[in-house]
Amino acid sequence: MAKTRKVIITCAVTGAIHTPSMNPNLPVTADEITEAALGAAEAGASIIHLHARNEKTGKPDQSVEAFMRFLPRIKQNTEAVVNITSGGAPGMSIEERLQPALKCKPEVASLNMGSMNFGLYPMMDRFKNFEHDWEQQHLENSRDMVFKNTFADIEYILTSCSDNGTRFEFECYDISHLYNLAHFLDRKLVRPPLFVQSVFGILGGIGPHPEDLMHMKRTADRLFGSDYQWSILGAGRNQIPLAAMGASMGANVRVGMEDSLWCGPGKLAGSNAEQVNKMRQVLEGMSLEIATPDEARDLLQLKGGDQVAF
Repeated sequence: MAKTRKVIITCAVTGAIHTPSMNPNLPVTADEITEAALGAAEAGASIIHLHARNEKTGKPDQSVEAFMRFLPRIKQNTEAVVNITSGGAPGMSIEERLQPALKCKPEVASLNMGSMNFGLYPMMDRFKNFEHDWEQQHLENSRDMVFKNTFADIEYILTSCSDNGTRFEFECYDISHLYNLAHFLDRKLVRPPLFVQSVFGILGGIGPHPEDLMHMKRTADRLFGSDYQWSILGAGRNQIPLAAMGASMGANVRVGMEDSLWCGPGKLAGSNAEQVNKMRQVLEGMSLEIATPDEARDLLQLKGGDQVAF
């Protein structure tokens, strides 16, 4: 009998896109981020993707100190793989963005694979009332901003972390990002298995149509063959439908309140665990099995949770 395929669920618990006023359940403090991460892991997420925030304002905070308020507690209380952002927030310098991943040496860090327009400003049509002054400006600034991830930036992150044993979640928002990744593979600055996170539905990147998803898969298959693990991230309302389509085509999946504040039409998510549970129900309804943290480590060839610096 053929083995049932294992699907890795990644949960991105807070991120730098949404603001606290958009959903009161968005984790902001170290205690809230810890609770959200552990809840998502208990619900079935084998990888937890983490950003940090200023505890008073909710603004993205890429200081090592902010991450160290929750990283040790998460490690001590779950076997889940910890994935630290190197994306930070648009507008931060590449040096600032890298520090938590560089100093904390996680098993996985995210890596954006190309510069792009990153349009958040349409969200101002839906959200009108903001608690903090920075929130509305954060969205408006995206109207005239490029999220910078040059070849030099990417190489800087790869070479800086080369001795840490950290592997990367390569965030690919468009077809060109796959070609950028292939370039670094040819140069042997990355090695298989590649963990390719295809991101759909961000204004400025590839769209959320099923044809877009199939185009991304065809291109990745042609460039990487069997040397990659694919994962699907659908932004906003596309989160569950695109993940389900991707899973039917062999992908892993990513959910979480970094990527969507919702858990159904017009229903704000109450927690990250709620989104993980909903995704798990879909996957198990497709007769797919959820990968444990150790199975995720095996699939991605990770160094192990005892090799991190937190």
